[in-house]
Amino acid sequence: MKFSQFLKSKGAIGSIFMGVFYAIAMLGIFLPGYTALPGNMDDLKIAIVNDDAGQYGAQISSQFSESLPFKTIKTDVSNKKAMDELEHNKLALVVHIPEEFSANVQSGKVSASIDFTVNEASATMVSSAMSSVVGEINKQLSANFSEQTAKGVLMNFNVPEEQATAMATQIENSYVGNYVVINDVPDGMHNNMLPMFLTMAGYVGAMIASMQLVASFKANRGKASKTKLFMFVQLTALLIAVLSTVVALAIAFSIADVDLSLLLPVGAQQILMYMAAFNVCAIMVFLVGEGGMVLNIPILLMQTIANGATMPRDMMYTPYDWFGRITPMYYSVQAYLAQMFGSISPAPFLWGLAGVFAGAMMINIVIVRFVHKPVPVTKEAILPVEVKNTAEITA
Repeated sequence: MKFSQFLKSKGAIGSIFMGVFYAIAMLGIFLPGYTALPGNMDDLKIAIVNDDAGQYGAQISSQFSESLPFKTIKTDVSNKKAMDELEHNKLALVVHIPEEFSANVQSGKVSASIDFTVNEASATMVSSAMSSVVGEINKQLSANFSEQTAKGVLMNFNVPEEQATAMATQIENSYVGNYVVINDVPDGMHNNMLPMFLTMAGYVGAMIASMQLVASFKANRGKASKTKLFMFVQLTALLIAVLSTVVALAIAFSIADVDLSLLLPVGAQQILMYMAAFNVCAIMVFLVGEGGMVLNIPILLMQTIANGATMPRDMMYTPYDWFGRITPMYYSVQAYLAQMFGSISPAPFLWGLAGVFAGAMMINIVIVRFVHKPVPVTKEAILPVEVKNTAEITA
């Protein structure tokens, strides 16, 4: 056999195709998707809450509104409302100017502070980007604002301007920027990425299982009805979901810093996510057979960006944003973030995940009902082995 003949074999052709296709799919999806970082950072939403009745608070608030690099800056919201939106990741940063800010500036005896609050139970890019932004703001304010404030205070006591300027440079700590973290995620990238890793582990396993179980569905046509075989496929997928979840959580909880009290709710979610992922992947396989796996690869790759683990929806381009709304990974990652590290209910995301599961299963039921032609169940397929052997002996 010549090498040229081997290259024409089905396996070689398929391998060459998948190598080229995977390169096109991965680079064609990942590279455009990640161009949103950091270019779309200005699409993040923040709030500036000014509770100070004095002139300094209004001045700082106005300066922030003009200088901070964000398109949406809420200023007409209470601190309580802003913190609630931050908890739900509707805001990336809350800047709070307390009511005693101007009084502290004028007295010069107590540090004038501003609180910058971020939510770590969110996309990894958000907390890191906000940390950089706040660090730069505090650096500038500490260098400029404190000196100007001290100068103004000293001039109020009729100190000559030149002397006031000299004395002002020696005054330290007239301003303090408090970087406040809510829902602090334990140190280690493995903790930050655990929601995505758990989701990915289940999804990839479900994608492979969809190809194998649908192949078994087709191979056993004529031995049982379509309805019964479809039920067998779903029950087998559920069994795999339970077994893989036990293994996945045993590894995850032994390495990551997650409270053991969350073992059962996290396990239940992982099973739900697996079933949702299985039915989403099975749609393409039920429709076009093994070739459906080729279509499932870009669907998976799209979700690695659209799941919100790296960047929030506010920064995503529209196709990724909408893709995340109809596939399971976004809801799974966000539910894990809320459940493991957050302080809000994961229920909305779990309902979204259940909705994807129900919708995908209904689509598969329709495909099996109307696309797959009925195959008569043979008597030999339903007779017990002993009966068939007796019939053969009699004949």
